[in-house]
Amino acid sequence: MEQIERIKLMEEHLDKASAAVKALSEALDLYCEAQESIEIIDDYLASDEWEQDFADSEAGRLPSDLKQGVLSEDGIWNVIDTNRELNAQMLEIVANHLRHE
Repeated sequence: MEQIERIKLMEEHLDKASAAVKALSEALDLYCEAQESIEIIDDYLASDEWEQDFADSEAGRLPSDLKQGVLSEDGIWNVIDTNRELNAQMLEIVANHLRHE
């Protein structure tokens, strides 16, 4: 590969890597901020309050226009499971990176 072609190719790799690192950094900031919310909804799902709210929803005692996604066990569990999977994936990435340093 000639010098000019090599430099152009390396610039493409740098641009791609820079964009990915910036996007991940911004996403990780949001993800870290969301961890408290994940803990709160996890605690809510295990609470008597959730049981009562769910029962009231099932009985039609809540306003029909009230958003009630949080009363879906699957909705909460999907977020919690995905969060655990992401944490495991990030640990694996870090472990692999440390092995190659």
